[in-house]
Amino acid sequence: MNPRRVLAVVAIAQLLAMAPWFSASAVAPTLARVWQLTPGGTAWLTMSVQLGFVAGALLSAILTLADRVSARRLVAGSAMLAAAATVGVAGASGFAVGIGCRVLTGAALAGVYPPSMKIAAGWFKEGRGLAIGILVGALTLGSASPHLVRWAVSPAEWRIVLFVAAASAVAGGLLMLLVPGDGPYAAPSPPFSLAAAPRILKDRGVLLVNLGYLGHMWEVYAMWTWMAAFVAASERARRGATAEVTTLAALVTFGVIGSGAIGSWLGGKYADRWGRTLVTSGAMVLSASCALLVGFLFGMPLTVLLPVLVIWGITVVADSAQFSAAVSELAPRDYVGTALTLQTSLGFLLTCATIYLLPKVAATIGWRWSMSVLAIGPALGVWAMLVLRQRPEARLLAGGAR
Repeated sequence: MNPRRVLAVVAIAQLLAMAPWFSASAVAPTLARVWQLTPGGTAWLTMSVQLGFVAGALLSAILTLADRVSARRLVAGSAMLAAAATVGVAGASGFAVGIGCRVLTGAALAGVYPPSMKIAAGWFKEGRGLAIGILVGALTLGSASPHLVRWAVSPAEWRIVLFVAAASAVAGGLLMLLVPGDGPYAAPSPPFSLAAAPRILKDRGVLLVNLGYLGHMWEVYAMWTWMAAFVAASERARRGATAEVTTLAALVTFGVIGSGAIGSWLGGKYADRWGRTLVTSGAMVLSASCALLVGFLFGMPLTVLLPVLVIWGITVVADSAQFSAAVSELAPRDYVGTALTLQTSLGFLLTCATIYLLPKVAATIGWRWSMSVLAIGPALGVWAMLVLRQRPEARLLAGGAR
C-alpha cells in the first residue's frame, strides 16, 4: 500500500478511536448533577483517563509491547476495549463505577495513540514530522468530537454522547486492521529487556526532548479540559450569572480544540523544513502568550475572545507531534515504540496535576486569570528545546534541519 494511503487510513482510524477520551468530560455538567460531584470530583472525569493512560503506557513500556506486538493489532484491540469501557460509563450507577470505567478507557487508549505514531514513523522517513503531525491532528479532532455531539443533543440525552464515542472507537479499531503492516522503516522486534526503558530515559537528547514535551503537556490537556468552563464563566460575566451558556460553551470548545488539527498539520509541514527545535519553541511562545492574554479578554464578546482562543487552540498542539517525531529520530531504532510510549506516559502523568490544579486556582483567583498558570510549562519547554538545538544530537532531527 502507498504510504500516503496508509497514513490516511491510520489518521481516520485515530480520529475515530480517540473519541472516548473526552466523552465524559463533554457531559461533565450533567454527570456532576447526576452523580452529585464537587468541582474536584468533576476533574476526575478527565484525570482518571489520564491516570489510566499512564498505567497502561508504563506497563506497555516495561513489557516493550509496542515493539514486540503488531502495532495495528494492538491499536485495534485497544480501541475495542476503550469502546466497551465508554459504554460502561453510560451504564454506571455512580461515581466509583464510572471512574473505574474511565481509568480502563485511559489504559486502553494507551494502546491506541503511541502504537499509531510508531506505525506512522515506520512508513515515513522523509516527511516524518508531517506524517505524525497529521496523526496528532486526527487525534485532536477525535478528542474534540464529543463536544460537537454534546452541542447537537439535549443535556438530558447525555448517554448518546458516550454511545456515539464508543461506536466511533469500534469503527476506528476495525479500520486499523486494513493497514498492511508496521511499515518498511519499522525495526525488527527486539528481545524483551527490562533495561530498555531506563536506557532510553538516560539518553541526553531524548531527555531534553522529553522535557520540552512535559512543558507542552503542562498546558495542553488542562486547557482542553477546562476550556468549556472558562468560556461559560466569561459569558456569564458578560451576560449575567444565570445565563444558559452550556450549549454555546460546548460548541466553542469543539471549535477551539478542533482547530488544533490545523496547528498539527502546519507544525509538521514546517518542522520538516525549518527544524523541530525552532518550530516547537515558536509554537510554545505563541501558546504561552495566548494563555496570558485571554485573561485580559475575559468577559468580552466572543467576537473579541474567540479569535485568540482559536489561535491558542492552533498553537497549543502545533508542537506536539514534533516531540514525538524527535524521539523517533533520537531513540534507539529498535525501541522507538517503547520510547514513544515512555514519553507519552510521563506527559500524561503531568497533565493530572494541571487538570486538578486549574479549578483550584480558579476558585481562588477566578477563571479570568486562572489560565495564566499554564504559561509556566511552555517556558520550560522553550528552554529545553533551545538547549537541544545547540547539541550535536540535533543534527539527527528532521534530516539535519534541527
